[in-house]
Amino acid sequence: MMPTDDLLYIWQQPDWPNWRFDAAALAEPLALAHRAQGHLLGSMAGLGLAQREQATLQALTQEVVKTSEIEGERLNAQSVRSSLARRLGLDIGALAPADRQVEGVVEMVLDATGNFDQPLTPERLFGWHAALFPTGYSGMTKIEIGAWRGDAGGPMQVVSGAGRRQKVHYQAPPAHTLASQTGQFLQWFNAAPAGDALIKAGLAHLWLVTLHPFDDGNGRISRAVGDMALARADGTRRRFYSLSAQIQCERKAYYDQLEATQKGTLDVTAWLAWFLGCVLRAVRSKADFWQRWAGTPLNERQIKLVNRLQGGFEGKLTNAKWAAIAKCSPDTALRDISDLLARGLLRRLEGGGRSTAYELAQTQGVIDLPPDWLSKE
Repeated sequence: MMPTDDLLYIWQQPDWPNWRFDAAALAEPLALAHRAQGHLLGSMAGLGLAQREQATLQALTQEVVKTSEIEGERLNAQSVRSSLARRLGLDIGALAPADRQVEGVVEMVLDATGNFDQPLTPERLFGWHAALFPTGYSGMTKIEIGAWRGDAGGPMQVVSGAGRRQKVHYQAPPAHTLASQTGQFLQWFNAAPAGDALIKAGLAHLWLVTLHPFDDGNGRISRAVGDMALARADGTRRRFYSLSAQIQCERKAYYDQLEATQKGTLDVTAWLAWFLGCVLRAVRSKADFWQRWAGTPLNERQIKLVNRLQGGFEGKLTNAKWAAIAKCSPDTALRDISDLLARGLLRRLEGGGRSTAYELAQTQGVIDLPPDWLSKE
């Protein structure tokens, strides 16, 4: 442990990891997030089974694609959808070829959210890590797979830039402390519910990513653990929103907030405020969409394409793509599209003729909280 004057990171605080937060300051965003969750689950309950299955497939596709994209890795969205559909037993027509990198992230996300009621153990985390790196390499670098990292190559650091412009954003705890520190984390995570489940999800994400227990993949694994806690909070294996998709929209704020928290004190009110706001925005965007359209009769082709547009769609939607994906004639595709345009669900992008493209008309803006809510007594 470094001397007090040299404290740089949160894990060097003498009372680590005794998290503190202002419950009164978090009461309003917590209530808003829970209310949004209730509205979303209520909206989904009003849909048919096929729509709920497609919504789940869409949310999981987003989660797999976006948790990787946050780390700068782009997965083939169609391969992700195909892998998920195959494992969930859903018929989406022709399946794209399997990809080892895709399969690993899919396995991790499905295990975290589908088996949320099972204990989280070192062996389970090791399994996720091995699934993420099936070749034993991260890029061109050989890494330790299915085990806690070591410090043989120096301390684990999160850096950006190179040479003189290199900046160290964070340095993780020494490797020799990981067995005991992760043991403490897992004991807390697996303990009987105490306090609010959303608060626990935010703390779980922060705690594990701060430990940074692996050579690589820490962000994806920490978000999976957070998703596991969110599934526990929802009490269902069905996922109707993707937190990683929202985090990707707010990627800079996410990393800025993490860095500020990891260099701060054990009062993590600001981190939890941001996390709850992110959950709120992720949930409310889906709740608003489905609440608006739950009572709108859509045919199976329209349901399929609307869900594809909400996540995992490559490129722009055109009449020809609609016909190909829905396996229908161009005339039928045009009728489907024209119907959704008339009802305001789709909007036409600039261009015309064969190049005419469409997108969902739902608002993608950030949901703002009152500017003074964090300071309220």
